[in-house]
Amino acid sequence: MTLQLQAKRLMDNFRLILAMTLVFLGTLIWDAWQTDYVRPKLITTQQKDLNGPEIQKETPLGSVKNPQIDATPAAILKESPGSIVKIETDVFRLEIDTKGGTLRKAELLDYPQSTDSPDEKFLLLNSETPFEFIIQSGILGKSTDNAPNHKASFTVAKDSHKLADGENELIVSMLWQSADGVTVEKKYFFKRGSYLIKLEQKVTNSGSVDWEGRDYRQLIRGKPETSSGAAFIYTYTGGAYYDPLGKFEKIDFDEMDQNDLSLDAMGGWVSMIQHYFIGALIPKPDENMHFYSNKLGEKEYILGMYGPARTLKPGQSASFDGSIWVGPKLQQQLEKTAPGLELTTDYGWLTIFAKPIFWILNFIHQWVGNWGWAIVILTLLIKLAFYRLSAASYRSMAAMRKVSPKLQAIKERYGDDKERFNKAMMELYQKEKVNPVGGCLPVLVQMPVFIALYWVLLESVELRDAPFIFWISNLSAKDPYFVLPIIMGLSMVIQQKLNPTPPDPMQAKIMMALPFIFTAMFAFFPAGLVLYWVVNNLISIAQQWRITQVIEKAENKA
Repeated sequence: MTLQLQAKRLMDNFRLILAMTLVFLGTLIWDAWQTDYVRPKLITTQQKDLNGPEIQKETPLGSVKNPQIDATPAAILKESPGSIVKIETDVFRLEIDTKGGTLRKAELLDYPQSTDSPDEKFLLLNSETPFEFIIQSGILGKSTDNAPNHKASFTVAKDSHKLADGENELIVSMLWQSADGVTVEKKYFFKRGSYLIKLEQKVTNSGSVDWEGRDYRQLIRGKPETSSGAAFIYTYTGGAYYDPLGKFEKIDFDEMDQNDLSLDAMGGWVSMIQHYFIGALIPKPDENMHFYSNKLGEKEYILGMYGPARTLKPGQSASFDGSIWVGPKLQQQLEKTAPGLELTTDYGWLTIFAKPIFWILNFIHQWVGNWGWAIVILTLLIKLAFYRLSAASYRSMAAMRKVSPKLQAIKERYGDDKERFNKAMMELYQKEKVNPVGGCLPVLVQMPVFIALYWVLLESVELRDAPFIFWISNLSAKDPYFVLPIIMGLSMVIQQKLNPTPPDPMQAKIMMALPFIFTAMFAFFPAGLVLYWVVNNLISIAQQWRITQVIEKAENKA
């Protein structure tokens, strides 16, 4: 009997549990703005090697010693730079320093800094301290006299390049020569419409002795003091890498403070990521690489890779090749560029729902040309998919509404006698064939979809600054006039009017407070997420009202 009473009380309080669950899930989303979801770190660490750039002949992967890249914050950023080579394609403007061929600046022409400053382009790479983001590359030899590292001076034929109309590729070439006959030609290849830059470092040994060396590429990033996302939203800024065996991992600045990354991988990639954008170093898929990290001073960090050493006899040449992604996290393009690179668009623990949702949204957007309408159509499709479940739920609610006066009478009859009240209530449910928890299932089923859509709106650069209609100029930001949150709150009030009133006064008060609580919370959520919830509520109201009318008409005829 005790177990039966406990089951009855649990069913009686299910609505309260659901309300608390909704608030809890909302709190989780709110908290996600403050704390980024970080996967466990599976890295191999080692102490910093301070013995200098030791070069060995090519050895089995894992036994090549980690070189000390001879760089300090002063050497990288405060020494006199070389000449600046300016490059412009259809997607970005870049600046390359002739000292080392360092990528010092990159403006993304298709992405404004904000909707309020459309003419100011988003600056992804920037050499200004203290929060710089630059990309270095070079060759390490037995000495700096026979291999150009990122401090070596290159010569160029001209200091500006532009991708001309009708051209699909732009090549920028830089040359370095040693006194003993070694030449290195560093080439950057840019393609129309692409954020992927191919890097080629060709070494030719025209001297009289063997040459030994290996290449390296590294990202230098300053630690930001604030979030890289929009107001009230915290998004991850830091390192990430992909090892085909260990898969995708993040390595944030705090972790780089404690340990150096030291990992051997076949292929893979390393990157510095931020909200919507990424700088990534991508080797050939079949190339043995060593991933490493180092800390420079207080706020600068290195995340890079180097390959095994090579030996060139006199007259031989070799090319050290790789690719660099400098741009937005365009998921479909990243997926084609390198395995796992699309994972830098991090949907967290609901990726299994978020990725299909984005795919469907993107497919709809290709037809309608507006992300807002794509969200509306997606909501309709979701409601259609759950139509039968929703219909059964609303029939249950209609039945509960019908017995609500009888429940209230039972409540008044037994007062505070919980045991007799629960027994009478269960007898009433059995007599009327009512399932008191049936009306809650659609909400619970849709919560994963709701949270997954939140991550899609927050993380997908495709929806960055995407307008809808009228005053909604950015679906990834809050509604500037709070119209959608207010409509959502009103729709919740209407839904409650269609639902039966809980017999417990405390439950009734909590349910009455929910529209106000959620309106306040959703006021700062992305407008696209609120749009989804508004459309969902409006369709639910229409469906519930229709089903209730049909049931009442059938009862009146009977």
